[in-house]
Amino acid sequence: MNAQLQDRTAIVWGGAGDIGSTTAKAFAEAGATVYLAGRTEATLAAKAEEVGAAGYGVVDILDEEAVVAFVDRVVAETGSLDISFNVADRGDIQGQALLEISAADYTQPVVRGITGSFHTARAAARQMVAQGHGVVLALDSGSARGSAPGMGGTSAADGALDALVRDLAAEVGPSGVRVVGIWTAGITETFTTEKFERVLGTRLPDEALDGIKANLDGMRMTKQSPRLKEVADTATFLASDGAGAITGTWLNVSSGMYPS
Repeated sequence: MNAQLQDRTAIVWGGAGDIGSTTAKAFAEAGATVYLAGRTEATLAAKAEEVGAAGYGVVDILDEEAVVAFVDRVVAETGSLDISFNVADRGDIQGQALLEISAADYTQPVVRGITGSFHTARAAARQMVAQGHGVVLALDSGSARGSAPGMGGTSAADGALDALVRDLAAEVGPSGVRVVGIWTAGITETFTTEKFERVLGTRLPDEALDGIKANLDGMRMTKQSPRLKEVADTATFLASDGAGAITGTWLNVSSGMYPS
């Protein structure tokens, strides 16, 4: 076990998902005491045991009182909150032209995404400001940097979160708190026909899914899509003292999909 996060306490919001659970495991292996938060108890309980989490909570991050109560519980049990990472699902709906998509489907990821991110980031940051240290991490696809058809409200949601990271970092930085984001998109090892059916509203045959994966690989500078472990390792570094001078910005973990 490395000790990058020894004696730190972390909450991963959306911790039962692919990115959340992989990152939670990386945090735990780096010495952190990790808690998972999400909406489905059975999934959370299984993932908490799998990744070595200290505990979990059934929390809807759109409910600010529930978010604050979970932060208070974690602090009561451990004495601090040092890392907060929100990777909860926003309900993005893609594959429809802007001329055809409903306003509700377009705004869903924007409203859900920024509301949940605001609740979790603010609750964590308030505790971190009081204790004089901490790191708030965020994640989106980096889509606010460019344009593509069929993205629905994803780019707008990403842009809102990008702004939150910058603004919050400016406010809490003098108190010793950092706010940093990760851009990543199209982690193909997580792709399933069921996941695409939820996002696109239609079921894809296996050969079509394979084609999407190959197309995404081809869009990268490295010709290989980012891996879950790479995202988790990046988050672990950003949460550590080694990244102490990094705040108010985003690390591009897209394998060169969005060149800076």
